Amino acid sequence: QVQLVESGGRLVQPGGSLKLSCAASGRTFRMHNMGWFRRAPEKEREFVSALTWHDGTTVYADSVKGRFTVSRDGAGNTVYLQMNSLEPENTAVYYCASGLVSTVSVRAARAYTDWGKGTQVTVSS
Repeated sequence: QVQLVESGGRLVQPGGSLKLSCAASGRTFRMHNMGWFRRAPEKEREFVSALTWHDGTTVYADSVKGRFTVSRDGAGNTVYLQMNSLEPENTAVYYCASGLVSTVSVRAARAYTDWGKGTQVTVSS
């Protein structure tokens, strides 16, 4: 079992940037695909981005493509989500998740087995 801890969320003005981190303990992310999801107030959890471990393929929701970038450290202990040009609509709790997820299923929250508790991102002036 892996424990995931997100960090980096805070209040930021529209147009600003944030970099979220997801640190793993218990085991590394190696061989596990990683996902970022978010839940905005009164909305369903939604897919944001994913990173496949075997070849580093990145996948993004259309709403964040070109503004968000997912990456990992070489040791396989931390995954990042760089968020640029933030908009109020990006306000949400952001969660990272990991699991033995097939590449075709990386957008599906149910495919992930391990989840962090989330970090709050608030975009407001």
